[in-house]
Amino acid sequence: MNAIFKIAAVALAATAAVGSHAESYPAPGKTITIIVPFTAGGPTDKVARDLAESMRKQLNNATIVIDNADGAGSTIGTAKAARARNDGYTLLLTHIGMSTIPTLYRKLPFNVLSDFEYAGIINDVPMTLIGRPTLPAKNFAEVKDWVGKNQGKVNLANAGVGSASHLCGLMFQASLQQEMTPVPYKGAAPAIADLMGNQVDLLCDQTTNTTSQIAAKKVQAYAVTTTKPLSTPALKDLPTLQSLGLKDFNVTIWHGLYAPKGTPAEVVQKVNEAMKASLKDPEFIKRQEALGAVIASDDRITPAGHKKFVEAEIAKWGKVIKAAGIYAD
Repeated sequence: MNAIFKIAAVALAATAAVGSHAESYPAPGKTITIIVPFTAGGPTDKVARDLAESMRKQLNNATIVIDNADGAGSTIGTAKAARARNDGYTLLLTHIGMSTIPTLYRKLPFNVLSDFEYAGIINDVPMTLIGRPTLPAKNFAEVKDWVGKNQGKVNLANAGVGSASHLCGLMFQASLQQEMTPVPYKGAAPAIADLMGNQVDLLCDQTTNTTSQIAAKKVQAYAVTTTKPLSTPALKDLPTLQSLGLKDFNVTIWHGLYAPKGTPAEVVQKVNEAMKASLKDPEFIKRQEALGAVIASDDRITPAGHKKFVEAEIAKWGKVIKAAGIYAD
């Protein structure tokens, strides 16, 4: 009996500790760190800093800092987050790479699905198909015809192996069933610079990198990769690739929030609630719209919906990456 009472007492104490932890989260004076596995100043870093500013207000004015742990295609920072204490004071904010690295990298020091708690999807950043200024094609139908006539000679730029623009390009080639020559760069900026300079032909990249160039007419814009047209002034007249005949073509750079595995469910719920409140914050919405991002508003903003979505994305991109035979290691 004594043993039974001791077991019950331990269980009760553990339950009380979790409840107390959740009620006091975040504790006064405790700093929350959001790990961003990319360099400071980039699109994902901007999303993280905007979210941190809004979430701070939702979490009793807690101090939230950004830790840019970049390198190795986001795997360094993601591994750091997986190893962190699971007390809710270390979070991870990353993008679509969470669904592509399981296939791109044959060996990872973490498991995307089992080493993290999922706190919700934040936004979607659409992508655009753009071309060099002197490309003879003036609309998508002409692009399709031109690519067919120049198969194997078309240069399709990207921001590096495994980047969002690289993956979008792979899906574009597969959808058209046309061969193109990939031209990888070390980032989006040099890729766009060479596109504007007529050194490469086509590029599929996110609106955060292309909208200003499209508005200034420094590149030709042909379509967006979302299921519906966009409302951004410079992009509102662009058709979707789906409407142009590329079935199921839907590519966005989504961002999600995570915690190390074992973080108390009550704490994850508090983080999720703060995130969802931030998604309704007018200032946060304004900043995201300036990036060309669309605020998440579906079931993906819940922990369960987030994880289900990532599982589907891993399956989708796994097929594309394996078919192309592209690996980062």
